[in-house]
Amino acid sequence: MADICILIPAAGASTRMRGRDKLLEEVRGQPLLRDRVEAALGTGTSVLVTLPPDRPLRAAALAGLAHPRLNVVLVPDAQTGLSASLRRGAQWAMTAQADALMVVLPDLPDLTGDDLRTMLQAHDFKSVLRATSEHGTPGHPVILPARLFDSLAKLSGDQGARDLLRGQSVTSLALPGTHATTDLDTPEAWAAWRAAQD
Repeated sequence: MADICILIPAAGASTRMRGRDKLLEEVRGQPLLRDRVEAALGTGTSVLVTLPPDRPLRAAALAGLAHPRLNVVLVPDAQTGLSASLRRGAQWAMTAQADALMVVLPDLPDLTGDDLRTMLQAHDFKSVLRATSEHGTPGHPVILPARLFDSLAKLSGDQGARDLLRGQSVTSLALPGTHATTDLDTPEAWAAWRAAQD
């Protein structure tokens, strides 16, 4: 049976939050990072969370979340950008002999467990599958087939897998509303999002 692993790259710096950590913002009664990890684990898939060495509160947010499919690792070179987490994720997926890797950015508070399951069920293990808003705006998650793991493990910089995707056949899958694109990077964006929940 084909196996897809999930990578949650949570080693970023939250530089636009002006001292606050967006991954510790409260959603549904708990830190965003924990909420996202629980949603991923709810799919029944193995999950890797990458954390920076200088933000112990992120690790603390996951305290007590003991699960046989949860792997949490520190990324010493997190300051080099998103690629550091993607490299670690690719290496982990290769070691696990996974058939694909889903990259779930941890700062998408509207993404649901059902969205993740929809993506997992739709992937064909050949093409790249990318979530979009209901109107087609590219977003996340993205599922990468195993044939790309080697290239993913060699990425550099903070552009993620953007350059890698340019040369690939990418299949789009629309998720409800803006679930795939609501990325809250500033205190103002968080305030507006919370106001919309009321």
